Amino acid sequence: MPEARTPADIEADIVSRRRELAATLDEIAVRVHPSTIAGDAKAKAFGAVDRTVGRAYVAANRAVADVRSQFVDEEGAPRLERLIPAGLVAVAVVGGLLALSVRRRRR
Repeated sequence: MPEARTPADIEADIVSRRRELAATLDEIAVRVHPSTIAGDAKAKAFGAVDRTVGRAYVAANRAVADVRSQFVDEEGAPRLERLIPAGLVAVAVVGGLLALSVRRRRR
């Protein structure tokens, strides 16, 4: 048989429940406060930007390493068989752009 509760026990339970409810309501008030919502949104946005920037950095680093490996061997010596043609192409492109620029200025 369950023990009979005294009025004092019931009153103590009511006081305890009121405190718990007050704490819960305070927590809800903090969570739904506009500054809390704005702060959470800012944190999520900054987190998304940080992840995106991190991924972009890794991708750029990988691309630079891939390009570098095309022009430098494992010991760090330049691969002239690839550098000379690339340099010639770069000179040709710059020369062509300069020629077009001069041609446009003359018109």
